[in-house]
Amino acid sequence: MAIAIESSLIDQQITKLMTLINSTISYAEVKYLNETTSAKNSTATILNYRTKYCVGDTLTFRVEMFNYLGERKSYGGDFLRARIFSPELRAAASGRIEDLHNGSYDVHFTLFWKGRVQISILLMHPSEGVTVLWKNRNIGYRYIKYTGKFLNNSKEVLTDCGLYLNSQKEVCEYADKKYGEVFYCIKQPGVPCEAFIALRIGNHLPSYLTRLEKSLFTRSNIANEIHKTVASIDVFECSKANINVTSKCKTGMSPPFPSGYFLQDQWFPTHCNLSSFKPLSHIQKCLSGKMIYLMGDSTMRQWIEFFPKVLTDLKFYDNHVIGIHKTFLAFDLQNNIYVQWKRHGHPFITPTFYPVRDHSYVPNEIDRLAGGSNTIIVITLGQHFRSSPLPLYIRRLLNVRKALEDLFLRSPDTKVFIKSENTREISLDIERFSDYHGYIQYLICKRIFRDLNVGLIDAWDMSIAFNSNNLHPPQVVVKNQINLFLSYIC
Repeated sequence: MAIAIESSLIDQQITKLMTLINSTISYAEVKYLNETTSAKNSTATILNYRTKYCVGDTLTFRVEMFNYLGERKSYGGDFLRARIFSPELRAAASGRIEDLHNGSYDVHFTLFWKGRVQISILLMHPSEGVTVLWKNRNIGYRYIKYTGKFLNNSKEVLTDCGLYLNSQKEVCEYADKKYGEVFYCIKQPGVPCEAFIALRIGNHLPSYLTRLEKSLFTRSNIANEIHKTVASIDVFECSKANINVTSKCKTGMSPPFPSGYFLQDQWFPTHCNLSSFKPLSHIQKCLSGKMIYLMGDSTMRQWIEFFPKVLTDLKFYDNHVIGIHKTFLAFDLQNNIYVQWKRHGHPFITPTFYPVRDHSYVPNEIDRLAGGSNTIIVITLGQHFRSSPLPLYIRRLLNVRKALEDLFLRSPDTKVFIKSENTREISLDIERFSDYHGYIQYLICKRIFRDLNVGLIDAWDMSIAFNSNNLHPPQVVVKNQINLFLSYIC
């Protein structure tokens, strides 16, 4: 009975969040390409123009949208991306975008450093493209094909699997009753459900897009610069400027957006202080005696792959499992440090088979931990969910939150961090994996965990500022993610 009530509450939360997102979509029907938003014809003008800008000032652009016919747009919903940068200073920061819902946008930049600052405002997708992406994403689970591998004595047998199967055939059901997670495979004659050994997940059906809709997502129509009246400004160090933050980074904080900026390739958060030293240089002392559990996708695996570069005594344990999606274990016996990376549960998209013997969902992994002051958990969920209907992602995050709430009841001093997903390649399989899908998930993730005692590693903000456009951000970004993480612990 208690489980049924809890499931009903989660369903209500999912409905509430889906309604909230639906209210932000313009639902602009595509009739003719030349009636969609054109970056070339749109303009960005400084609203608060000054002859002199100081560090700490805000710079605001008004963006006015026009279509290819030169006609003013009367509704919002375009997917924009904005950043400021100074290549010679290796400095960059994201801009905050405000949709005025009438074809205009205000883009706000905080000027964090002195020098020549360049401005970039990109139209990633027109509102008409956003409408198409949102509609197609929530059609169902057919974007991805799951193939399960079973063992029938010594012979391998393949069968269809999935989070949802539209089949009249007998199925194997793998259910987690506590959290309501279910996975299915079509049962093959004479093969027991317990013989499930491996899974691969790849792209499935052809596109749901019409020919006209596909034209919205050709590379020439993605991530185009909007014409600006001013492309760069000079920023000065004025006596009034004061953007230094004195408070230590602590879990439970709600970072603003932007949450920080790069300067000389180092990330400085805006809501807390990294302190006078780089936490990464004190990593051995910082993590001594700690057990670190990394849970999520390959962008989280990048952390455990980076650690040996700075923890020279950290050695990987050979668990005799082949493939990069196995569980990674590493030990530093000198400093009594334990690090583990484990992939999150279904869906985990990869064209190669990976073993399912150790499969579990993140909430189950959290439930298994005793926690305590020497336990650290870092979680990231996102990239592999982009091609599934959004309610699946929301449910998974709500289940993670419930598991963390239980963990904090038994071990309130456990340190927990949520690493948001990052941006990825601009024009790779847009229909399934567009950053628009990632952006909605980023907002949902921040909302679900915003009042919980966790730390946020804002990988979305970092990757936009750095302009990495890579599913696996470069090492300098990963290094700064870990440096920020350590600032909460050291």
